[in-house]
Formats: sequence, C-alpha cells, structure tokens
Amino acid sequence: MKTERLLKLQNGSDVRGIAAEGVEGEKVNLTAFEANVIAQSFAHWLSKKTGKPLSCLKIGVGRDSRITGETLSNAVIAGLSASGAECVDCKMATTPAMFMSIVFDETKFDGSVMITASHLPFNRNGLKFFDADGGLEHDDITAILTDAGNFEEKEAEKKCTTFDLISVYASHLSKTIKSGIKTAKNKEKPLEGLKIVVDAGNGAGGFFVEKLLDTLGANTTGSQFLNPDGMFPNHIPNPENKAAMEAIQSAVLANKADLGLIFDTDVDRMSAVLSDGTEVNRDAIIALAAAILAPEYPGSTIITDSVTSDRLTRFLEKELGLKHHCFKRGYKNVINECKRLNAEGIVSPLAMETSGHGALKDNYYLDDGAFLAVKIIIALANASAEGKTLASLIEKLEPLVEDKEIRFKINCEDFSSYGDSVLAEFKKRAEEKGFTLPKSYEGVRISFNDADKKGWLLLRKSLHDPVMPLNIEGERQGDVDKILSVAKELLVGFDKLS
Repeated sequence: MKTERLLKLQNGSDVRGIAAEGVEGEKVNLTAFEANVIAQSFAHWLSKKTGKPLSCLKIGVGRDSRITGETLSNAVIAGLSASGAECVDCKMATTPAMFMSIVFDETKFDGSVMITASHLPFNRNGLKFFDADGGLEHDDITAILTDAGNFEEKEAEKKCTTFDLISVYASHLSKTIKSGIKTAKNKEKPLEGLKIVVDAGNGAGGFFVEKLLDTLGANTTGSQFLNPDGMFPNHIPNPENKAAMEAIQSAVLANKADLGLIFDTDVDRMSAVLSDGTEVNRDAIIALAAAILAPEYPGSTIITDSVTSDRLTRFLEKELGLKHHCFKRGYKNVINECKRLNAEGIVSPLAMETSGHGALKDNYYLDDGAFLAVKIIIALANASAEGKTLASLIEKLEPLVEDKEIRFKINCEDFSSYGDSVLAEFKKRAEEKGFTLPKSYEGVRISFNDADKKGWLLLRKSLHDPVMPLNIEGERQGDVDKILSVAKELLVGFDKLS
C-alpha cells in the first residue's frame, strides 16, 4: 500500500504532490515522511549506479521559494544522512544550478535533489533528481519510488554542510556573458548602456538581477517580484501565463527597457519581451534561440515539441537554412531526441519546447532558463554594438494570426487505449478525405493550404491525463473556425469524448 501511494507521486521524470493545505478538495500527499524515504531510496539507487559506497557519496540539496520547501528540504537531508551519504544544503537554488553542482569544480557532487513543483500553485511541491548524466528518466523515478516503499522514516546525525551554490552559478553565467560580448568597451561591465527588466515571479530567479545583471553594469530599474515568496502573490510564475506575460510587458514599456526577461519558479524556463512590448514566447522564443545559434551551426537540426507551428518550420528552414525536427511533447522527450541525433552525427544544437524549456547541446543538454537568457542578452549586446535590434533576428518570422486549444475529456477508465483508437480512426478518416498529413511523432497532424483555409491542426493524447488536446492555428482570420469544423467532422461518433 505504501509503495502504491508513493508511485502516485510520479509525474513523468519528476516527483510531484500536494504538500500544503489551502486548496479545497486537494488532500496533502507529499509530507516530510515521503520526502525522507524517497531520499533514502535515491541515495541507494545512486550508490548502485555509481558503484560508490553510500558513505562516499556527496549529494546536494536545493529548493525554490515554495512555502513547504524548507520542511521538505530538511526531510530530504535527514533521509540522505540516515542512508550514510554526505549531503550539502544549497538552500535557495534553481533547478539548473542543482545539475551544475555536479559539474562545478567547487562542488562535484555525485548527485543532487531540487525541491520544486515548477509553476504549479503554492500548495504543490516535488523533487527533481540529477546525476552525472543529467536529469533522471521516467524508469529511474519508478524504481526509486518502488524501492522507497521498503524504507521507514529515519533521522540520523546530519552529515551536512551548507554551500552558496547560487553565487557560483551566477559567476558561471557572468563569465559566459563576458566571453560572449566581443565589443564591450568595459570588459568588467559589458552590459553598461543596456536596460534589462526581469520578472522573477517571486520564485528563485531574483538572483539574476542582483548577482548578475547589476554586477555587469546593466540598468535593471523596473525589475519586479524578485523577492522569494512561495505564495506567489503577484502572478503565477509561469512564462506561459497571460497575466505573467502582461506584467513583464508592462514593466518593459513603463521603463523603456531594451529587453524583458521572465522566469518560472525554479528557472528552468523563460520567455522574453522586446523593447516595443512584443512578447517572445512559444514559437517566437524557439525562433530567437535558433537564430542566435544558426551562424555557429549552419544547416543543423532544431528539435521542438509537436505543437510548434508551420510558421516556425518555414522560418527555420527557409530563413535560417536549418532543419526542423518536430518531435513530441515533454521536455525530456525533446532533450533525449537531441542527444540521440548528436550521438548519430546529426548536429542538433537546440532542443526546445513551446513552454520555454530550452536545452543547448553546448550546455550539457540542460534546460536552463537563465543560460538561455544569457544567450539572448549576449545577442542583444552584440546587435546593439552593430546598430541593430534584437527584433531583427526574428523579423521574418510570420506573426501569429489566430489559434485555439480545445481539451477533450476522455470519459472512460482505460483512457489511454480509447485515445489510441480515436487517433487511429481520426487518421483513417483524414486520409480518406485526401488531407495532407505531415509526419507526426505523436497524434495526428493535418496541414491545410488551399484557398478556403490555411493552417494546421494536431490531435494528440495528453502525456499523463485522460485528455485529448486539439491544437489549431490559422494563418488568416476565420481559418481557425474552418479548421475546427473539419476536426469536428472527423470526430463524429466518439461518444466518450466531451
């Protein structure tokens, strides 16, 4: 029963749960007990994988600003200590920094644990795990949670020290900026003359202003919500959230900034705002990252998730001379596909989801919002030195005209199998009608390019939930409704969808 309960905490390659009261109908299922036994299990898993005795392992622990972060962190530290491993408390940190703790010479941890639930509400929390190969995979988490059922909550004398990891991480980012800006008059203050506004959403990203931008000479007047507050009183710390994007857009315009940056809670995702208030997210943030990398990687392949647009494909292939590999949803999926292609000799410098998860080949395939922000800042500085704007990098990306997402609920117990049957019939009906079906690695995608309608749709299964999302994009006003009519016709008769 305990193992079954623990396995319900798995969310893909992470552990996620309800860690605090406060939301009606949501019962707490991630407490100090679960964190303690899962930490013990992780230590044993890591010992087995590395071949090191438990007593020789050094494991870092960090957390974001969530209200339950300190409690769960203490429980993880207690569990690691009870296992015999040495642990290092990194206090407030970010998810990318916790992976880099395995890389940095100052730390060289064998593994690390980040306590976060990304952009989810204040009552949620979770654990992300890293070893030398990066973030753990789905099957690794399943094994750890299964074995955690064999442990009892334990306290032990803590073999734990503290370490200011975020300062080391900020220094790493600072060096990257200094080496990337070739035309700076002041090498120690290469961002002088640039106004950059940051919205950290009261998550863990406030360090980016104090420890990085300010020290490098940027004017950060107007930066907001930098102080950690796990109740997230201003807006959801999520670059995809409309209110969050409006907040950073307003800050950029009010302060006449050259660039706005917005992070999620644990800073593995980001989006940007141009000086005129134009938001750069979803397809546009992928286009910008690809445009920055294209000169260094001509003809290379960009990996994205499945809901990117035909507009992005045309920009990457026709304007940048790159290849677009439209893969699956899930940041681990796109990252692992990027690793696979590079291992086969197909150069792929970037794997990126429309959610803002962006991983660079040259940065350990790590989805690091702060590192991606650094690449954008370097591009801004270099463009400014040439009398150009950051916007010029993506000026040929066709603008979004209209789009829509509909999430159909699957009303049956075996929702996965039913979803498969829907997709099979949906594809068959589309083929019979002669529609254009590009290769799709998940779901069914249809492209439309005729006088009546232009755009695309994608019907797929959700990664974890009894839901079938339908994404539609139209290239002209009114095209979305026309494409939606086609989709509804192809879905006639599926009585378990609502």
